[in-house]
Amino acid sequence: MAHVPEGLRYTTSHEWISEQGGTYTIGLTDYAQDALGDLVFVNLPQEGDRVIAGETLCDVESVKAVSDVFSPVTGTVSEVNEALADSPEMINETPYEAWIARIEGVSEVEDFLDAAAYVAFCEKE
Repeated sequence: MAHVPEGLRYTTSHEWISEQGGTYTIGLTDYAQDALGDLVFVNLPQEGDRVIAGETLCDVESVKAVSDVFSPVTGTVSEVNEALADSPEMINETPYEAWIARIEGVSEVEDFLDAAAYVAFCEKE
């Protein structure tokens, strides 16, 4: 099983979430990056973009396919990890440090899983 840190929240579409002071930081889980394979491009959202929980936040391209990354919250993109534009492989190397976007002004959140529930979900897939 892929690495699943305690203290983060997870979605069934394989995003991780860290909330601090009303800002939600979003990234792809270790399970997701492993399933996708080597990432070669990240189509980042733009600062100021409005995102809706359950809808596409951005997409990532691997040697296998292009895959959507879904926003687990409704709000406004306040910051994007520009380093991923030049180094998308950071998600493969350190998925829990290579965040994609930070969302503020959050008005809706999806149901999140804790680490144990996410591990159980992944084991069923």
